[in-house]
Amino acid sequence: MKFLSKLIYFKILNWKVKGNISFSTEKIKKCIIIPVPHTSWHDFYIGILLRSVSSVNTRFLGKKELFIFPFSILLKWLNFFPVDRFKKGNKVDEIVSIFDKHSEFRIGLAPEGTRAKVDKLRTGFYHIAKKANIPIIMVTLDYKNKTNTISEPFYPTNDIAQDFKFIENFFKGIEGKIKDRSFN
Repeated sequence: MKFLSKLIYFKILNWKVKGNISFSTEKIKKCIIIPVPHTSWHDFYIGILLRSVSSVNTRFLGKKELFIFPFSILLKWLNFFPVDRFKKGNKVDEIVSIFDKHSEFRIGLAPEGTRAKVDKLRTGFYHIAKKANIPIIMVTLDYKNKTNTISEPFYPTNDIAQDFKFIENFFKGIEGKIKDRSFN
């Protein structure tokens, strides 16, 4: 599978990966990975391929509406976790409890919350990382340069405004598959 992923990612699609490529799986056993900008369904397979070529065991959150037969079989095989976005309750606490139950758990989620154009990132990923005391790993979905850049681990501080300036700056100028929907 890894050979096929590398062939598709590097040779057929001509993508590159740079930065903190494996983000030291020995050290970072738990984290939230945020890929930005999320503008197209193409981000799905780029993320799956990147996970395979980087050899980092990552799970993804997906809206529970996607988990219908036969897609549910594929999504579970790809390590997707269904989330009920409309269920009442604190999603942050719910996801933090998942981190607490596992000794190793990395999850990728789109902080924009949609593929549509947004002016600001949602804050859920940040509050999960803060409450679970885990780092955030930022990943660009740069279709203009066909590059995924992976950040060093970033631990939220007590200054959410400064932290979001730092996070948003990492993604500044990055163009998604659909340029007009790109964040920034």
